[in-house]
Amino acid sequence: MSAASRLSWAAVSLLVVLLAIWYRQPADQLDAVLDSLLRAEQLTLTPPAARPRPRVAVGYGGCMDLFARALHVLDGGKCAVRASHHGFLHDRVQLHQTFLYFFQHGAAAERYVSDADLFRRAGGGGSQGCSVLLGSGRYPGQQVPEDVRVVGPEAARPDVHLILEYGADASWCGHHHHPRQQVSPPLRTDQCRRQGGAARHRSFSFIIHSDVANPTISALEDFGEALKKFDPDLLVVSGLQMMDNFPFEKGARPERLRLLRDQMRSQPARTKIHFEMASFADTGLLREMMQMVTPYVDSMGMNEQELPNLHSMVLYGNVSLVSDANPRVATVLDQMRTVMRVLGEEAPAEPGRRPLSRLHVHTLAFQAIMTRRDGIWSNSMSAAARASLTAHRHICGTKQVDTRKARLIMDESFSVSGEPGSRRVPFDPARPVSCWNEGLYEMCVAPVLVCTEVYQTAGGGDNISSAGLVPQIL
Repeated sequence: MSAASRLSWAAVSLLVVLLAIWYRQPADQLDAVLDSLLRAEQLTLTPPAARPRPRVAVGYGGCMDLFARALHVLDGGKCAVRASHHGFLHDRVQLHQTFLYFFQHGAAAERYVSDADLFRRAGGGGSQGCSVLLGSGRYPGQQVPEDVRVVGPEAARPDVHLILEYGADASWCGHHHHPRQQVSPPLRTDQCRRQGGAARHRSFSFIIHSDVANPTISALEDFGEALKKFDPDLLVVSGLQMMDNFPFEKGARPERLRLLRDQMRSQPARTKIHFEMASFADTGLLREMMQMVTPYVDSMGMNEQELPNLHSMVLYGNVSLVSDANPRVATVLDQMRTVMRVLGEEAPAEPGRRPLSRLHVHTLAFQAIMTRRDGIWSNSMSAAARASLTAHRHICGTKQVDTRKARLIMDESFSVSGEPGSRRVPFDPARPVSCWNEGLYEMCVAPVLVCTEVYQTAGGGDNISSAGLVPQIL
């Protein structure tokens, strides 16, 4: 073999080695991130044997989730519609218009269908190691885990939510949604039961419902009586998005919210109260909740769409329907600071009020948890790690995280604020959860090993939020 040939083969061999290193680095990086997240999670995963299981009360509703391919359900309608937003859906045209509105933005949403017949036609026919009390309607054939006790009025059938899901490469009636706008599902903690297998390999959802029991918080009274004996460590207030644009009689909705407020105010100081945000379109409802719900909670959880909505309401008194599906870390942290300041530091000291001391925001790319350093919350780093891992496990439908089915989309470094000259935090695979103290607060940001083979999206917020809460109440 000539010298030139040997040199050529050497160059090829070197190129192969370099390519092997190049393609191995992402896998090595993902493995390092996973190992670190698992270690952080393990810090609080198994509480001491002598410690009783945390008691968590979850209100105020329940349903059965039915999954369907969105484009199959909508194919029966005409494509000659323009994207338009509707607070509630009266007919098929409004269903198509509102679906297209959020479809083009790559955003998740949940809407009430006022026509029960339309809803029926469209439909086609974990406890996280805690002892759980669930305030929900009870119905024949209801299935719940053994460690979950359900209290509430009996019903002949459950409220049903139809989850219309579609993939990242979907198009409908000649329209496409932005393929980069991968967003989290609506944040819901109503312990819905999943049924059907249509969720596999789809990553976006549009939820419609025609609930009867959930909007009126029908389990409120029974749940309140049970709370007295249950004596929870944590009370989770959720499912209030079911009230959005529901046709209440005049004065009925604020009256139910006042009763909910009284129930929260009656809880002892040792019981932490968490409010789970969701997708809201009714400005009047959100204003009522700002008066009768948020002043009485210690903690709030939400996704990257719901945070700007709350931020807009706190600063400007209005609702933001859609927002950046892939926000920068700095943007999210700045919005969290504003919400925490207004609902925490600046909250008036009145009997029964609880200044906000914890905020958890989950996005597709990362988890962010902000807590008062002198408050009642601990284990923020472990909580952020556990929430991150739960996001992958739920979306992929697996207990084990497989880095071959994951990718990181968080930036290699991030600014802690959008203010000029703000400090940047580099990404370290060996220590991926970044925590720091900032005045009165501790901030923690954890990357998500984003699932690349989606099994399910709906209910992701339920699991992520509860996973982040449990380590902080141990």
